[in-house]
Amino acid sequence: MATATILKRYTPEEYLELERKAAFKSEYYNGYITAMSGATRKHNLVTGNIFAQIHGQLEGRPCEVYMGDMRVRTSPTGLYTYPDVVVCCGGPVFLDDTLDTLLNPTVIFEVLSPSTSDYDRGEKFNRYKWIDSLREYLVAEQDRVLVEHFVRRGDEWVRTEYRDMEQTIVLESIDCSMSVRRMYEKVQLAATGQNGE
Repeated sequence: MATATILKRYTPEEYLELERKAAFKSEYYNGYITAMSGATRKHNLVTGNIFAQIHGQLEGRPCEVYMGDMRVRTSPTGLYTYPDVVVCCGGPVFLDDTLDTLLNPTVIFEVLSPSTSDYDRGEKFNRYKWIDSLREYLVAEQDRVLVEHFVRRGDEWVRTEYRDMEQTIVLESIDCSMSVRRMYEKVQLAATGQNGE
């Protein structure tokens, strides 16, 4: 006779209590906690390159940029997750005085891996759309030059694709720009066999 595995469901409050004591990061959605896997060298390089480009441009402005460890909540009972890079302008709003769960991101970046690619482009993006403050969402491949840039235009999200190292991505909502070449600096790209330098 087969037995079914019963997964424990948690409230958002239980998740946060566990997460704030945990040695590793986990996402939360609809009562379930999922451990996050570690990142590859390529993933870390692309993430760091994005952060570096944005951080310098926001100096002296009322915006903050976080890398990897800032949790974002999409709705009171929805998704709690850790974007690779997140920007908040106009003053951050946090869930509570612990200041570790951001409620009002302006721009979110996700660097894709084979195991998360479909989720980050699909279901996760659908959940991010619930965030009223979110204006731009970008996903970047780590093995080839491909960046998808989604911009909110009223009720619609307009998608632009970047595949050329010489292109520049303009982030209208935070008045910044990013060089695609600099995003892939020092990354060994599978498609061309060349360093993204």
